[in-house]
Amino acid sequence: MLDGEYGPAVAKSMELLVAVGKIFEAERLIPIESAHVSGVSYKNLGDAGLEFLEEQADMGARVRVNTTLNPAGMDLDLWMDLGVPEGFAVKQMRVIKAFKNMGIETTCTCTPYLVGHVPRFGSQIAWAESSAIAYSNSVIGARTNRESGPTTLASAITGRAPLCGYRLDENRAPQKIVVVNAKLRTPFKYSALGYLVGEKVGSAVPYFKGIFHPDLDSLKALGAALATSGGIALYHIGGVTPEAPRFGEEALKGLEKISVDEKDLREISRRLSSEVKDPIICLGCPHCSLKELKHYSKLIRGRHLRQRLIAFTSRGVYEEAKKEGYVKDIEYAGGRVFRDTCMVVAPLKEMGWKEISTNSFKAAHYASSMGISTHLDTAEHILREVSA
Repeated sequence: MLDGEYGPAVAKSMELLVAVGKIFEAERLIPIESAHVSGVSYKNLGDAGLEFLEEQADMGARVRVNTTLNPAGMDLDLWMDLGVPEGFAVKQMRVIKAFKNMGIETTCTCTPYLVGHVPRFGSQIAWAESSAIAYSNSVIGARTNRESGPTTLASAITGRAPLCGYRLDENRAPQKIVVVNAKLRTPFKYSALGYLVGEKVGSAVPYFKGIFHPDLDSLKALGAALATSGGIALYHIGGVTPEAPRFGEEALKGLEKISVDEKDLREISRRLSSEVKDPIICLGCPHCSLKELKHYSKLIRGRHLRQRLIAFTSRGVYEEAKKEGYVKDIEYAGGRVFRDTCMVVAPLKEMGWKEISTNSFKAAHYASSMGISTHLDTAEHILREVSA
């Protein structure tokens, strides 16, 4: 591959992986079973990124493993309803076409594990969406580093990745202990916990004690927030996550302990939230699961929303929600459900957005960094306050 036997696109990808491997002193390259590529929104790519992708596709780049795609900057069909400028939409569709020409499944979701892309426990993969990385490493027990868009694409094209970082047993051990003394009843609380812990431990591997029976949506929210305020790609929860049993009390002995209580979670919520007057309600960061859409539809069924509500999800989940009537319930109340994108990667300023209200600490973090005033609260409080 490196010598060009499989073409210039493969050689270029292999050059990148070899360089990364040398930097991190990897012993060798290893085969991977799947990839999930980020860097899909034209907002993040710009013209330079678009030209690179089209050049790769034109040179004959084709993926060798099952590869899915992160969210784009718009709903690929309903972008006009979102208020996305036409010039942006044209270039976004060129991005999608380039990925499609490489053989990538254009899922456009940050939750590929909800639409059938579920790695095996212990399998080597190359994923590049921070929340999906945390979920696949921690909840599924697959192995990936915190990859970038270019390195993941290179791994997808070559079917290889450097053997380093979280691919190795010794780097998956806990480095900090987090003792949770708060009652975590909603995904919002898990999101708050993740954001707080991410700030405190940076990129270390935390081992949580005091978390009991979290559902998928709570783990999804926890990992997304951990990866946002910190650089966390892997966490363990005693009695919950699959690799936690490897680390008994002896392995945890001597590690720094961090305690989190209700007051800490309230404080982090207040600190990240701001006053808003007429926000757009944004739910689905990471993308909504079927269970979440069912819950939201139930909260507003038969009611009327006084403010604009947008829920973001994947196409696969959308189709299921549509069959179950959840999309209809949300639309009847005055809300909308969009696919392919979210509030983090969409061109919010160009769409005229100034304020949002959300239950996601990840969304609040990135929206605030874009100059969007953001209010944080549980989905239950948000929806009950604006519906009648």
